[in-house]
Amino acid sequence: RQRQMCIETGPLTLIPLFIALGLYAFPSNSLLLIIGLSLFGILFAINSSIHSFLIVHFSQRNHVSLDVGFYYMANALGRLIGTLLSGYLFQYYGLITCLIFSSVFIAIAAILTLLITPKR
Repeated sequence: RQRQMCIETGPLTLIPLFIALGLYAFPSNSLLLIIGLSLFGILFAINSSIHSFLIVHFSQRNHVSLDVGFYYMANALGRLIGTLLSGYLFQYYGLITCLIFSSVFIAIAAILTLLITPKR
């Protein structure tokens, strides 16, 4: 399941990278940005629901609520750090850099997924 998750995360990794490359080639292409981010949002929502399933699936039977709580705490911390970091990158380096870093962090998350082992 971890490898499948890693494969399914591939498009999420590539979309921001393709948007960045497109914006580099065509700097004022708003349509590219809107369509790319919309596609990313749809795939992100699908992956998010899969993650919610997987956290319950990989939890120990008697610790499901603890594991789900930890997942949501880590998720909230990631959103906070992501918001601050992307704001900083956008402010000082621009949208293209922000999108490239997004792809890098998604790739890191996909690779870390391979380290998860079920404890059932």
